Amino acid sequence: MFSRIFIKRPRLAVVISIIITLAGLLAMFNIPVAQYPQITPPEIVVTAFYPGASAQVLGDSVGAPIEAEINGVDNMLYMSSLCSNDGAYSLSVTFEVGTDPDMAQVNTQNRVQLAIPKLPEEVTRQGIDVRKQPPNMLATISFLSPGGSYDRLYLSNYIDKNIKDNLVRLKGVSDIFVFGELEYSMRIWMNPDHLTAFGLTADDVITAIRQQNVQAAVGSIGTAPVAVNQQIQYNLQARGRLKDIEDFKNIIIRANPMGGLVRIRDVARVELGAKTYGHESILNGAPAVTFGIYSTTGSNAIDTMDGIRAELENVSPHFPEDVKYKIVFDSTEYVLAAIHEIKLTLFITFFLVVGMTYLFLQNWRATLIPTLTIPVSLVGTFAVLLLLGFSANTISLFALVMAVGLVVDDAIIVVENVYRVMEKRNL
Repeated sequence: MFSRIFIKRPRLAVVISIIITLAGLLAMFNIPVAQYPQITPPEIVVTAFYPGASAQVLGDSVGAPIEAEINGVDNMLYMSSLCSNDGAYSLSVTFEVGTDPDMAQVNTQNRVQLAIPKLPEEVTRQGIDVRKQPPNMLATISFLSPGGSYDRLYLSNYIDKNIKDNLVRLKGVSDIFVFGELEYSMRIWMNPDHLTAFGLTADDVITAIRQQNVQAAVGSIGTAPVAVNQQIQYNLQARGRLKDIEDFKNIIIRANPMGGLVRIRDVARVELGAKTYGHESILNGAPAVTFGIYSTTGSNAIDTMDGIRAELENVSPHFPEDVKYKIVFDSTEYVLAAIHEIKLTLFITFFLVVGMTYLFLQNWRATLIPTLTIPVSLVGTFAVLLLLGFSANTISLFALVMAVGLVVDDAIIVVENVYRVMEKRNL
């Protein structure tokens, strides 16, 4: 029998037990920790924007070409799209479980490139975004101004310039999404009456802005071919993109031979504001901007969240005077609570088993065997979990608690049978 090897060689059994325990201890410090196991299929999200288009026009002119090209991409299960009347288009492509998300993103991006020539120019100018949809939201953090010194536009811009890049570089962070992100933009509010009086249209204003808000290459003076006595060369630089409100106000829309000029300030109101005003976030009565942090697949959620907290503490002394942050959702709190409860359950189970075994067998040597069996079996399980690519989550840890009973039952049965044989044979 296989068990005779360990019965006749007890030192071999002890060495194997030590190796299993050490492997399990090493795995415990390296195994990914998450709230739930990774069972969701990979998902790639394609987003585009067509200003001024209705949902019907968006679906016909943007959705149809993109979906026709993406359909049939390798390992794809299904896809679903959403078109809204504000010109936003979103396509979610779901792949088979086990598909490499990076390769799925590359394949989807290649298919999108085939559809770009068929899309309206306005859509390609806005850009098409192809991103992996992170499976788990690790936390949500809100930045707010308790005293009301700063509005949401300032907070959103501060997060984008000073916080987002610092956090996304941390180990275990996959992506950061700002809910209702506000971007500084030059907003031009056209007056229809003034446009009509000058015989202009909105397209005339847009064309003038595109033509005059450019970074043009002017050239140089003194470059070859030149005269032999030419000694100086100048690279010319012209004023590029416009920067402030007055520059946009002075854009010329029309000029006549008499020297008359029609500028944007004559037909519109110009202001520096947000690109969109479709979202609003308030925390404890103060204006706030909230962003979600997504973790990478296979990362340790607890270590990642500790790194996020440390980074926020590191940069918080540099915040403006009336800017604070608050972690409004932290998924690791549930994980830590679940791990604590499971540890408590294992601790109670361990002492109950030891106590009950000694109570019925009345022998410390017999009690020691199942006592050592529990830690060796449980700790060694983490090495197997890491080897198979599983994470330490609430389900796998709960399974460990359930397995304690089986381990102890088997140990008690073996010990009891050994003592029965020893008493029977007077050993």
